[in-house]
Formats: sequence, structure tokens, C-alpha cells
Amino acid sequence: MSKRIYILNGHPASASLSHSFAATYEAAARAAGHEVRVHHLHDLSFDMDFERAGYKDPKPLEPDLEAVLAHIDWAEHVVILTPMWWGGLPAKLKGLFDRAFLPGRAFDTRNPLRTGMPRPMLSGRSARVVITSDTPTWFLWLAYRNPIAATLKGHILGFVGIKPVRLTQLAGATDATPEKVTRWLKRVEALGARGA
Repeated sequence: MSKRIYILNGHPASASLSHSFAATYEAAARAAGHEVRVHHLHDLSFDMDFERAGYKDPKPLEPDLEAVLAHIDWAEHVVILTPMWWGGLPAKLKGLFDRAFLPGRAFDTRNPLRTGMPRPMLSGRSARVVITSDTPTWFLWLAYRNPIAATLKGHILGFVGIKPVRLTQLAGATDATPEKVTRWLKRVEALGARGA
């Protein structure tokens, strides 16, 4: 069964493993009959600094941020490919979420859930996040409880209703051998073919 898939390559550089993974996922998904839309973070132009004390008077969204939201609205499945830097997201990717996921667009503070939490507005979509890092995944869990996973699954995507969020974490990225990268590309290709 085909899906509408939005791919966001969250690496700020034009050449990266995340870019290669995005291209591989896209090709496999299209070959399997899925509809695909893609953005590369390095192509998006926006001020990543929220610069406001609250949500009452946010800066108008730039056209590229409006396009990201339009693609998420269209999608049934969202794929985000990102490196982990200093235990979290690259600043520009975090800035995209800070700027675009606003009340009235991504969550509703006027009609809260019974818990008092804002009502998610992007429900009905699933997500796959592919994270590259140098830190072994087992160590992230043991030493830090994998903060990037908690941030993406709970604090960002889950908060706005995108769930389930499935993670693929690929460690040893900086010094990955060509053989390891080939294995990773095959894993990403299989995910794209399944729309997973």
C-alpha cells in the first residue's frame, strides 16, 4: 500500500551521510510506488532564532518554513535524517522546529487535553528518524538515557501528535568504513521500499 512520505534531510551541509541516506530512501520509496516530497535543510532559508519571549507575537514564517509545514500536512509518514551533535540536533534543525511548530499550527493551547497539555494538531502521521553519531548507541542509553531519542520521540514529534516515531541509530559515523556505509545504505533502502 503506497504512502505519502515527506523526507527532511536535517544535516545543514550539502554533502553528508544524511544527504546520502535521504537520496537512497527517496529512490527506494519512489520505486516501491510511494509518493515522496523532499527537503534538504541546507536548501532552506529561514531565521532559526525564535527571538521572542512567548508565542503571542511570533515572527511570520518564511516561505520555506511554510513549505515544510505544508509537506507535513500532506504526509502520512515523515522521515527525518539527522546527525547527533553534542547529544542533540544541529542548531538549524532545532531552529526549524522552534520556528515552525507553533500554537495553532502544530498544537492547540486553547482546546487542551484532559491532562491540561496542549492538543496535538499533527496526529495521524507516523515517523522514522535516522540518526548518525560517533557515540555508540548502547553508551547513549547507559550514560545519558539517549536524550536525542527522548527529545525527538516525546518532546518534538510526539508532542505535536506524530507517532509512532521509530528510530534507526547508526553509530561510528565519522570513521565509518565504506563497507559499513554500504550496509547502512542497504538498511535505509529497505526502509524506503517499505515506507517505514
